[in-house]
Amino acid sequence: MPRVSLLRQITLITTFRLAYSIGSSPGTDNNSSRTGTNWAFSGDSLVNEQLRVVELGDGIASAYAAKLLGDHGADVVKVEGPEGDPARRRGPFRDGPSNKRTQDPEESGLFLALNVNKRGITMDLTAAGVEGLLDWADLVVHNFSPRQAATLGLDVANITDSHPELVVLAITAFGHSGPYAEYEAEELTLTNAGGWANLCPSTHTDETLPPLKVFGDQCALMSGIAGATAALAVTRQARESGVGEYIDFSQQAYVASVLEAGIPAYSYKEEVASRHLQRGLIPWRIFNVVDGSVFIVCIEQDQWERLVEFMGHPEWADLELFADGVGRAENQDLVHTFVQEFVGEWRADDLYHAAQKHRICVAPVMHLKEIAKNEHLRARNFFTEVTRARTEPIEMLAAAAITKSGRAALRLPAPRLGEHNAQIDFAARPTTVSHNASSMPLAGVRVLDMTWAWAGPFCSMNLAHLGAEVLRIESEKRADLYRRLPIFPEDWEPTLNVSGMFNQWNQGKSSIAIDLAHPQGIAIVKDLIKQSDVVVQNFATGVMDRLGLGYAELKNLNPKIILASISGYGQSGPYSQYMGYGPAMPPLTGLAAATGYVDGGPEEIGLSMPDPTAGITAAMAIVSALARRDSSGEGDHIDVSLWEATGVLNIEGWMQYVLTGSEPKRIGNRSLTMSPHGCFPCAPNSPAVKPTPDAEVLSDTAWVSIACRTDEEWSKLAHRIDPELAQDARFDSLHARKQHEDELEATITAWTKKRDRWDITISLQADGIAAFPTMTSQDIVEDPHLNERGFIERLDHPEVGKRAHTGIPWRFRNRANGVASPAPCLGADTDRHLRELLQLSDQEITDLYTAQIIGV
Repeated sequence: MPRVSLLRQITLITTFRLAYSIGSSPGTDNNSSRTGTNWAFSGDSLVNEQLRVVELGDGIASAYAAKLLGDHGADVVKVEGPEGDPARRRGPFRDGPSNKRTQDPEESGLFLALNVNKRGITMDLTAAGVEGLLDWADLVVHNFSPRQAATLGLDVANITDSHPELVVLAITAFGHSGPYAEYEAEELTLTNAGGWANLCPSTHTDETLPPLKVFGDQCALMSGIAGATAALAVTRQARESGVGEYIDFSQQAYVASVLEAGIPAYSYKEEVASRHLQRGLIPWRIFNVVDGSVFIVCIEQDQWERLVEFMGHPEWADLELFADGVGRAENQDLVHTFVQEFVGEWRADDLYHAAQKHRICVAPVMHLKEIAKNEHLRARNFFTEVTRARTEPIEMLAAAAITKSGRAALRLPAPRLGEHNAQIDFAARPTTVSHNASSMPLAGVRVLDMTWAWAGPFCSMNLAHLGAEVLRIESEKRADLYRRLPIFPEDWEPTLNVSGMFNQWNQGKSSIAIDLAHPQGIAIVKDLIKQSDVVVQNFATGVMDRLGLGYAELKNLNPKIILASISGYGQSGPYSQYMGYGPAMPPLTGLAAATGYVDGGPEEIGLSMPDPTAGITAAMAIVSALARRDSSGEGDHIDVSLWEATGVLNIEGWMQYVLTGSEPKRIGNRSLTMSPHGCFPCAPNSPAVKPTPDAEVLSDTAWVSIACRTDEEWSKLAHRIDPELAQDARFDSLHARKQHEDELEATITAWTKKRDRWDITISLQADGIAAFPTMTSQDIVEDPHLNERGFIERLDHPEVGKRAHTGIPWRFRNRANGVASPAPCLGADTDRHLRELLQLSDQEITDLYTAQIIGV
């Protein structure tokens, strides 16, 4: 395997400034210099001035962010130490002879999936070596803690002084500032620190069972998408202004930013959500069928009525107590019992397709073998074969977003360790002299927001966080579901402007009230499209075409327009007309099947996480399309489905299936590579946050997560519990601890139950052990770390005043931080936009009001 000495690498970096070359990547002119024009493929589209990205560290979030930038078309160079990324040793590994698993670090499924579209080199990282990488790169992605970053010259102060034009994405567990900045963390830590574990699994009645981690590395992967979105947007603007940026991204904050109703319920109603609370929308549950399980949900009244019709209109459905949503919620056990009786005689696939024909949101709890042969995903080219030298081809999950030219191409397989050491010349990039003051990354981009509920609004909100002007098109006649949800104080008048759910997910936007059922309303929207850059919509598939606002029409109006369509199943394929809410997607992706307690059944994952995941995936695709448009002048149509945006995050499950033919087993909070690894009960009534021990606590249950990654960490924990425990042969190695895991967890539980969750966290973090409390929504809002970082926003809304909302999970060094404005009241900006953008007169606007075309 080719290797290059450290001296040779530094010589290449710091002495030779040769013409830039990227070897034999498709679409590259190997003879062009950096000062000329370089071209590289992004899908089938050419991107001018190929983005140079250096990936440092070994985090899953940073690796996935860099992978997405590679999908965009960037030249990504992954820098590993001589021993290689830890993901190379994690697996899953391919079955070898006699069905024995190989442990070849070149064949780890997780590494192979996270590192496509990258080149790779090895080097012993030093400040001198890193300096040369910074000279070459446009963007550096890393996951180093503040202390580690400073050692390598990757801290804010050094970057600002030595490379002011460089963009750095530091994507870490808790960010680079605040009390927890140096805390250790694993995926288990993140799901507890961000508040997700407290909500998982949904509506569970056994309060003795711990908070549950969802299968895989969902927190890290979601953070990777958001980090890549911010980094690409900033880099695009930095190339114009010459002003670089240090993006300080907190994974804890990102997880806390997607807690659905958790924060609004606490902020507006002083209610603390938990995994034990029952829902208000019924039916909503996983039901048993003849050959497995299915998920069923009815969000709106008309969906319930269609379900009743589908069930043959049974007599019980006519009972008054089931007539409306309130009655069904109050009698949900009865509703679920009756529905279970009906569906229990069906086979999963038969029920799925029959119910969907009636526009009922039903989804089977699918396993990976079923996903692999699914006709809809196959028709949409969701799988792609990747070939590496000397190994068999592997069918991988493709990029989540589809553009006019298809899905992003997997141009390069994951690199072998040190594969490109002798092939990369780190010629310094030309320095751009700053002539402009820094501005927000998407300043000057106008977004027409035709979305509702969560997935679409989450996408456009993140574009607003990056500086885009977002104009929300809506109407009182068909008000957003989230405007109608009663998440507001009980003594308030229930207007369409006071729901915490709407106000959380629509920060930073303006609102125009237009009746889309009126032809002149559509004409106004078309005039706005002519002056916009992006349209985001998440109507059911086909609605935009029926409104006369399909992509073909939008392109005629504005050839540069970028349309992002977000839906449950996508804009094409045999299931494109199926109804697909976010909660139905984990069952379809294998995540529900793999998530659950030991010896238990599949579980709901606690949040409708596919909604924000599809939203941030679409935001990333929009930023990528804007960058392509800068070069080509052409717009695009982006197709993002909740199913695929969620499915691509089941990386380990899919790679286990394609490499071994087996499916992941439900193991609760346990880990195959760490022990102990779980959530443990603590002394009740522990303070919401340690620095304010007198804070009111709304829950008696307290939990703490603990993950020991090495025998040394276990020894430190054992000495905390009982020094003699460190000598117990049952626990002296990972293998031994896994063999006696029940006894191990019982021993730890006996210790944690007598102690405060924050005392445990602080003492174990002092020993370098990843430990953190299971945070509630109250904890998130009151957390001193998140508040110090400015993540909790309390902007003054015209009707609800100053209420706590989660804000932006990243902090900029050179650009504005914080949410720009609270969510808009319905139609508050109608007059202003019609005057300023469409140049309408006062009389014309008055006439539109009189005809009830606007303001309704």
